[in-house]
Amino acid sequence: MPVPCVRVPTEDGEATRRRLADADLVDGDHTITGEDGFLYIPVTDPAAVPGDLAVVDFDAPERRTQTNPADILGFEPSYERLGDVVIVDEDDPERAQRIADAIVQSDVRARTVVNRASKIKGTERVRDWDVLAGESTESSEARRGLEDEQGESSSTETVHREYGCEFELDIAEVYFSPRLATERHRVVEQVDAGEQAFDMFAGVGPYAVPMAAAGADVVATDINERAIHYLRRNAERNGVADRVTAIAGDVRDLAGDYENWADRVVMNLPHTAEEFLDTAVALAGDDCVLHLYDIQHEDDPYGPAEAAIREAAEPAYDVTVETHRSVRSYAPHELNVVVDARLTRR
Repeated sequence: MPVPCVRVPTEDGEATRRRLADADLVDGDHTITGEDGFLYIPVTDPAAVPGDLAVVDFDAPERRTQTNPADILGFEPSYERLGDVVIVDEDDPERAQRIADAIVQSDVRARTVVNRASKIKGTERVRDWDVLAGESTESSEARRGLEDEQGESSSTETVHREYGCEFELDIAEVYFSPRLATERHRVVEQVDAGEQAFDMFAGVGPYAVPMAAAGADVVATDINERAIHYLRRNAERNGVADRVTAIAGDVRDLAGDYENWADRVVMNLPHTAEEFLDTAVALAGDDCVLHLYDIQHEDDPYGPAEAAIREAAEPAYDVTVETHRSVRSYAPHELNVVVDARLTRR
């Protein structure tokens, strides 16, 4: 019997499913089905589906009963998936292990379950992990040696899919947040073919690779050499290696070769990105859009970033703030925000 479904191209399926799930609109009684290059995602209330998504009637099969971690535990655990790695965030090691065991016993697809063992630390923005289920972990150096000699990957290495692109990464060696997928897509949708984009803190390429896929020539830098290693692999994986120049090192030391070059600059390094604004302005061409990410108190989330941009760019440039928005809550009363500012040379 036909049920209301959101119909999207297969490459947009996971991001759309996550978006609908966040709005509590996914119909769990029917199965998400692929057919002829499209995914059909059953929804509970077609009238509540955002207007940019197409709702059609489709004969989606009833979902077989699945075993969820909550069925085993008796409570709903908090976790997130990054490819086939499942991440929990528990202070109590015994509770974390119980959750990991339940995930393994359930129908959740997971090769490895890890628990956060430290905060993000250092200039390379990595954290420690406790592997609760899956292969035992080793030091980063030992894992790299094993990969080089035997072609094997570590238990914390995975492939994440997002808006039609694939990203290979090792969460023990690089920083990556799947929660920023929608924000990254928002920026990429602004990219025009042929423009020149500079990603100052590129990581494994979640901005750089899709910007190149949109037709931009991209220069991407990161101080973490392993992130650049994965970025190059991801550019190859997604067929855009000819449009991505990936450079390991401090962007302040590398920007000299690209002064007055960029039509777009991405600065996704909250807390400290403002310290690099002089470099961003040096990279900017005659007309450049700057995406500056920041973390500020909710009482004035955008003012500090806007003021810092003007201080760095004026009077050489006219500064027009085109957009500012809250990306997500970061901590109580603190927001992760972005300011999109256009710099026009006077």
